[in-house]
Amino acid sequence: MKLSNLNVTMEDAVVHSADCPKVSQVLSRIGDKWSVLIIMMLSRGTRRFSDLKREIGGISQRMLTICLRGLERDGLIKRTVYPVVPPRVDYELTALGRSLCEPVMALGTWALTHVPEIDAARASFDAREDAGQPARL
Repeated sequence: MKLSNLNVTMEDAVVHSADCPKVSQVLSRIGDKWSVLIIMMLSRGTRRFSDLKREIGGISQRMLTICLRGLERDGLIKRTVYPVVPPRVDYELTALGRSLCEPVMALGTWALTHVPEIDAARASFDAREDAGQPARL
């Protein structure tokens, strides 16, 4: 099984487990729920901070700031500050960030498609007598 357009097989990924911490760091950034939503919003074009805050329901100003800085640090978004009063700041995806659009949109679509099934599974699990008990080994 090939991974993307890379010349890496699943067997290679297992053999090179020394790279797991690096991969884990990347996945924790792009797999974060807020980062996924930010990437989805920016896939439609440049946005201002206030636009992102308004479009992404439930995110605090502090969390949005933290996520945007992390995405910028990782080279996924570009932050442009305009010297006007009041200050204007725009965010857009970089080429690297745009390369994430397809997998992120697929993940978002999968989540939306399967919400009813996941909700049903959660309700079933929560109704069990042992739902609050620690797993037995």
